Amino acid sequence: MLWHTSRFTLDLARPQIMGIVNATPDSFSDGGRYLSTAAALRQCEQLLQDGADILDIGGESTRPGSPAVGLEEELARVLPVVRGAVSLGVPVSVDTYKPEVMQAVLDLGVDIVNDIWALRQPGAAQVVAQHPRCGVCLMHMHGDPQTMQVQPMAGGVLPQVLSFLERSAQALQALGVEKARIVLDPGIGFGKTVEQNFALLARQSELLALGYPVLAGWSRKSSLGAVTGLDVGQRLQPSVAAALLAVEHGARVVRVHDVRETAQALAVWRAMASAQTPAP
Repeated sequence: MLWHTSRFTLDLARPQIMGIVNATPDSFSDGGRYLSTAAALRQCEQLLQDGADILDIGGESTRPGSPAVGLEEELARVLPVVRGAVSLGVPVSVDTYKPEVMQAVLDLGVDIVNDIWALRQPGAAQVVAQHPRCGVCLMHMHGDPQTMQVQPMAGGVLPQVLSFLERSAQALQALGVEKARIVLDPGIGFGKTVEQNFALLARQSELLALGYPVLAGWSRKSSLGAVTGLDVGQRLQPSVAAALLAVEHGARVVRVHDVRETAQALAVWRAMASAQTPAP
């Protein structure tokens, strides 16, 4: 399975690690650490040394209850980092829902638009559709970051997520975007209960029936804290375990903070998978 992006065609036969770079003051686990351009670019380089395949740069926190960030502020945070990151020789993703930010970063050579709103903001789908090749990740979110955990989803989670993601992907293809450019994210933690998040993990393979690669973002999420009792800064081992389980259940991309440890764990997983393959 291949993922076509602006500058790279990614072979998803090997699960890809997307390393998180939060150029924000208020992200839930590392807010403020990489707010300066220099610090963010140093983190980009460190994540690549640790084994990241993709860099995902964000300029607005989407943790539960987080306030929205204005367009000019987000551009000021993201654009200087993107200018440096696109020279590092790897796919660069930008985590944004604003069409103006999408257009600006695509003009700088960004490879992937990673949108928690699944291109539902006015004009966002058109920006992606008008780009000849960029990759896109469509995520399911119930509600919005300000309210999603105040009133999480009700009822069976998987049918709702499946239906939404299928409709979103089909709508984008109707605008002329090739299927091979699209990856789907079930949106762990975005308006879902702890039980619903783990139900999505347990039944994640059913998302593959839609015919798109799946991206999983479990890193340091509160659901991991709920079942382990660990604070956000202590969730390394649960995060790696969740990433491995997501890959075992068919995820082709894992979005993580702790790249080195995830890469080490996936090396063990790949060794096991290779050993299971019959010799010709």
